[in-house]
Amino acid sequence: MDWGWVLDSDEVVATRRREASDGLRAAWPEWFPADCIDTLQVAGIHQPWQHQVDFAESAHAGVHAAISTPTGSGKSLAYLMPVLAATTAEAAWPSGLGVRPRFTRSRPTALYIAPTKALAHDQLRAAVGIAPGNWRVGALDGDSDVAERRFAREHASFVLTNPDMLHFSVLPNHQRWSSFLGGLRYVIIDEAHRYHGMFGAHVANVIRRLRRVCELYGASPTMLLSSATAPNAAEFGGALIGEPAVEVVDVSKAPVGPRTVALWQPALSLRRDTSRLLAGLSDDGAQTLAFVASRAGAELVSVGAQEVATDPARIASYRGGYLAMERRALEAALQSGELGGLATTNALELGIDVSGIAAVLVSGYPGRLSAFWQQAGRAGRTGQEALVVLLARENPLDAYLLEHPELIFDAPVEHLVLHPGNPHVLGPHLAAAAQEHPLTAADQRWFGRDTVALAGELARQGVLRDRGERWFWTRADRAVDHIDLRAAGARPVEIIEQETGRVVGIIDREAADRTVHPGAVYLHQAETWLVTSLDMDDGHAFVSRTSEPFYTTPQSSFEIDRLTVKRRRVVSGLEVTLGQVRLTSQVTGYLRRDEVTHDVLDATMVDMPAHRMMTDAVWWSVPQALQRTLDWAPLEMGAAAHAMEHTAIGLLPAFAPCDRWDIGGVSTPIHMETGLPTIFIHDGLPGGSGFAAQAFEVAGQWLGATLERLEGCECADGCPACVVSPKCGNANQVLDKRRAAVLLRALLRDG
Repeated sequence: MDWGWVLDSDEVVATRRREASDGLRAAWPEWFPADCIDTLQVAGIHQPWQHQVDFAESAHAGVHAAISTPTGSGKSLAYLMPVLAATTAEAAWPSGLGVRPRFTRSRPTALYIAPTKALAHDQLRAAVGIAPGNWRVGALDGDSDVAERRFAREHASFVLTNPDMLHFSVLPNHQRWSSFLGGLRYVIIDEAHRYHGMFGAHVANVIRRLRRVCELYGASPTMLLSSATAPNAAEFGGALIGEPAVEVVDVSKAPVGPRTVALWQPALSLRRDTSRLLAGLSDDGAQTLAFVASRAGAELVSVGAQEVATDPARIASYRGGYLAMERRALEAALQSGELGGLATTNALELGIDVSGIAAVLVSGYPGRLSAFWQQAGRAGRTGQEALVVLLARENPLDAYLLEHPELIFDAPVEHLVLHPGNPHVLGPHLAAAAQEHPLTAADQRWFGRDTVALAGELARQGVLRDRGERWFWTRADRAVDHIDLRAAGARPVEIIEQETGRVVGIIDREAADRTVHPGAVYLHQAETWLVTSLDMDDGHAFVSRTSEPFYTTPQSSFEIDRLTVKRRRVVSGLEVTLGQVRLTSQVTGYLRRDEVTHDVLDATMVDMPAHRMMTDAVWWSVPQALQRTLDWAPLEMGAAAHAMEHTAIGLLPAFAPCDRWDIGGVSTPIHMETGLPTIFIHDGLPGGSGFAAQAFEVAGQWLGATLERLEGCECADGCPACVVSPKCGNANQVLDKRRAAVLLRALLRDG
């Protein structure tokens, strides 16, 4: 494939080429059944790679393990070998695993957990393609009908599901799943690196509940993790499954094809350049994925590409919120080659394995190196020439990375952060565990040393009942229904066409205020909808079709109160504090913007409820002595602090494993508690997710880079590459880039 028209463009600021390399084969393990080898060889897999065998041997021996190798290195076969051996034949229970399960069926079972439905269904297709005749495989997710669920529960030896289904369906009804759980030999946690932050904390507790229930039925499954490369895979994997660490196989012996990665500075706009490249590559016959940060952005890139493509029917969009039938149709069209280009959110980052993908466009740095290389790895999976283009977004982080391309090409991926003991997460899961089986002090084995204290607190709140240090759930409802794994709130909001009652899509309740407030424009598969009303109590947003050429962005207000101080340190003379805060936020209005020029057309106020949460934050203040030296008016100081906050938020993902949407910030010219101008950077989820704590640890490097960006940006008065933020609750009003640079340099010099 000739990528010359792309790589020779003036917009390309740096490239890095990886040449092809050979792999190292290994013999099939002695314990691997001959009929499985025959089936795999018929499917074209004649011999495994060495790293696949190394991992399979550990798994077969009953060792909790993680395979942490690059995308396309064959991780699936590595964990499927022990699963096939265990579930397609009467294999002996491996030594070291204890007593054979009391409730085992004629064959042992295995469970596969994926973070997305698309990935689970792709793995199902792959498993069926290599399955011997006696292997019974089933999928279990929200799209499964009654018959499919019964087959998975009563007949399947290998079940593929997701954390949500495990949490909401299997564990609360574990008695019905007793024969499956009692025979459980392996649990596969695929794409384990996605389980970080609050979502990861929830999933880690679901895994602990699963292992606890399995023990009730006499099973002790071996936990197998599959993950992109991570420097702390052993510790992270242990935290995810409830062990000190796991064994790690992290050196791939698979061959790799040639790949060129290019960094692209958009000439016109990120969206237009992404659309142009998507259309051009598709027209050239290179099947292309364009990863776009937002749902609305994916829709708009798709529409833009269709407008310039030779065959617009070969361009489409894909994102979360689509209905099951829509997702399956798009996945099938991509697999068959009917689609030449797809604009997608990260819903396909871990999705279906399409061997024909030749090029990947990453429209805006996704916030983490691990996510970038995961998306990049979608291209060239069968060894053909591949192209990856990272198009810079107009924000401080992308601008900083284009100035320092070594941070993309040469830097190691981030450490993964996971805090399953967060009481805002652990408490509700203890209640769910108590409903599944009464809690006792022995359950500290699964949930940690705070188990008894939290159970006692839940009893005092009336959530559990304490009967001699055995804690029971005594309510009529289900504890799991009070936990949303993917947010801190309740169940998603359905988006309904007002005229017909048809469900157009769904959205997390956390995002509903910002996305489907009355008057908002909602995009879905290139269709534009105007939100007419939002009922948060019932979980419904009603929409009507519109052809108006504008889109909307929300405006919000924020207040923050310090609650406790955890740690303090001095960085280049500046005192930086880590602690707990209470954040009050409220959507107060929205701006209508022209969809072509992005100019603001007007502003409208809305009356939405305020939301409060306690979380962790890192903050610093401007000392009185420095205020006297600068002699700025409060408005000037506030504009400088506001601009500094924006740039710091934008750059934190270069130094902590987060993206800018995982964190937030508040800056005040005079904070009511400190009495000083203060800048807060806080975790975006209740209880904290570890990112503020990481920011505290790397404050010196982080704030130094913030100063470099403020002083180095060539704009005159501030732009999206330095101080203008897409997240700003007051539409980027009152920002002063020049004073922000002066203030931060003085803070780091003088404290």
